[in-house]
Amino acid sequence: MTTSETNRGDPQTLRKPPAGRRLLILCSTTGYQTRAFVEAAQRLDLEIVFGSDRCHVLEDPWQDDALPLRFEDPKASAERIVGHARNNPLDAVVALGDRPTPTGARAAEALGLPYHAPAGADACRDKFLSRQRLHAAGLNVPNFARFSLAADERRLVASHTPRIQFPCVLKPLALAASRGVIRADTPEEFVSAFERIRALLRTPEIQVLREETSNFIQVETYVEGTEVAVEALVDRGRLSVLAIFDKPDPLVGPYFEETMYVTPSILGAETQAQIRATLVRAVKALELHHGPMHAEVRINAQGAWILEVAARSIGGLCSRALRFCSPELGDGISLEELILRLALGEDVRSVARERAASGVLMIPVSRVGVFQGVEGIDAALETPGVEEIRITAKPNQKILPWPEGSSYLGFIFARGESPGFVEQALRAAHAKLSFVLASAMPII
Repeated sequence: MTTSETNRGDPQTLRKPPAGRRLLILCSTTGYQTRAFVEAAQRLDLEIVFGSDRCHVLEDPWQDDALPLRFEDPKASAERIVGHARNNPLDAVVALGDRPTPTGARAAEALGLPYHAPAGADACRDKFLSRQRLHAAGLNVPNFARFSLAADERRLVASHTPRIQFPCVLKPLALAASRGVIRADTPEEFVSAFERIRALLRTPEIQVLREETSNFIQVETYVEGTEVAVEALVDRGRLSVLAIFDKPDPLVGPYFEETMYVTPSILGAETQAQIRATLVRAVKALELHHGPMHAEVRINAQGAWILEVAARSIGGLCSRALRFCSPELGDGISLEELILRLALGEDVRSVARERAASGVLMIPVSRVGVFQGVEGIDAALETPGVEEIRITAKPNQKILPWPEGSSYLGFIFARGESPGFVEQALRAAHAKLSFVLASAMPII
């Protein structure tokens, strides 16, 4: 596996933050996204402190001196962080993923550090609260309703409640990456989808998180249109769009596993301006103040519709598809480094995405199985434009497709002269890969 590296140059060395600054990273895993932020922090000579809910019983089970926290209780977790900071001052807080963001917001507020408002972080963690705020602000959002897991899904359909209109989309309130999201076109499909999401939310994996949002299912009117993902920063209330990703594969259901992001977008300038203007209003409605933001938007004849806004950066390894540059900082700046500089209060307004088109293919899961290996990597890497292939599935790992699944088999990255070239490169490389999945034996 190969990857290309960009020479950063002398300006980067001169612009490093002062030594001795301490960064708090809030995370639930020690996966590849965490490692990317650690690498960025090391490049900036930052001392790293972890805060994690990985284990509440053992003292420092991962041997990384992490503060043991409970992200399902943001207030108590923030208080613990503030107590730690009395003798160990912190200069910045960064939360990785959705779950730690409410804790990060409360801790930063108490410490006087720039961050999203706690109310905004809470709203982005709950699709029902988010919809309420966006609707109240007059933004385009689908009709929505929230139902308890204990509800009788057959009676819901039989009652002909106006809150259920077909086609509709059923979804959990807090799961990410379209996990548990199902489209229903008929009453029968609605019943099946409700039962399936209920079963997912009642699994031990979800219940152990102890989140109130896991007790509800949201139902929304299906929104037709072209879907894009937007990566952005909010700098003290000011939105700065870093990239608009096109999603070349149509996402029409019944499940919504995302497979490909390509940037820059080929949408017209007027449409892109409409997306930006809509997100500016969303930032205000959701009380997002300072930090990364990731959004999913659909565009149709009625305008831009916000599907989701998250108070965090793009997930998984997808950030590797983005590189930035600026006259002061040089070339090849990673998204993680940009986020850290923003958290430290640096002026990053001059930073822009590189000129080359780029993209990532999140290798989809076709069926349930146990991962055994992959063939064709060398041939796929020879595809013009392909820079890197990362297989993230582990040997003997059980693989689940969407909507129950949440992990891709890996990622393919490409760069080139145009979005069309990048898309073709990603598809060609994927076609050369062959994954070996053994049958998953049922547990008796």
